Amino acid sequence: MEFETAKIIIGVFFVSLVFMEWTAGRFLFPDLSSKKDIILDGVSTFGIPVVVVPTMLFISMQLALTLFPGSEGQWAHWSPWAMLGVLLLADDLTQYGWHRLSHSSWLYPLHRAHHSAPYLSVRVVYRNNLIYYALMPGLWLTGPLLAWGFMKVYPFYAIVKMAVIISAHSSVAWDEKLFGWKVTRPLMWVLERVISTPCTHAAHHGLHESDGVTHYRGNYGNLLFLWDVIFGTAVITRRRPTAFGIEGLKPITWQQELLWPVPEEKLSTDP
Repeated sequence: MEFETAKIIIGVFFVSLVFMEWTAGRFLFPDLSSKKDIILDGVSTFGIPVVVVPTMLFISMQLALTLFPGSEGQWAHWSPWAMLGVLLLADDLTQYGWHRLSHSSWLYPLHRAHHSAPYLSVRVVYRNNLIYYALMPGLWLTGPLLAWGFMKVYPFYAIVKMAVIISAHSSVAWDEKLFGWKVTRPLMWVLERVISTPCTHAAHHGLHESDGVTHYRGNYGNLLFLWDVIFGTAVITRRRPTAFGIEGLKPITWQQELLWPVPEEKLSTDP
């Protein structure tokens, strides 16, 4: 599969969930969404996957080929399963680590935009400071892997990963009904410990940690929630917070959220 085809599939999946949220009345959030939110969601949704991520992958690919002349396609003979295992470590595990590190007080300004929305929806999937993505270790490690032969597996990996991430942010929780059905209950017990689901990821975006559901000091996994299980940061309640956002966030502009980290902004709680 060509990478461009994978991008189209991911785009169609994203638009499909937008349609689902829209028809369910869970996309616009007129009582919660401000002009700043609309700008942040719109610019990041189009700018990050279309410009920032491809640029970082291209730069890292070219850097690898420049530093290691003649290395193009050197690992193309690897089995697809070996490539998948390396991608899970080099991309998804490092993204777990980067996400977790970005919840420290000194790096949180790079990630704050993703949590400042007072709602959870596919609108916020890509909502982040541009520097957050520009410095993401997984992109800098994936680029060389693509140059060295992983392109035959990466499109499939990217489709699955983005489908999980997009659906985990959706305001239409596909997992809730499956929890209640007797036939799917055992499967969901396993699945919610392996991949990110709407319930586990919604807890990470909650507003009030005192509500018994919100867990923004954990549930960092992107594709694999298994990293949270392994490293002790997982909390599973099968419930969604009633409110989303950042407690005590002082007024801040969309330019600061999207383009420039502002560490002096004091939050009422440690992220």
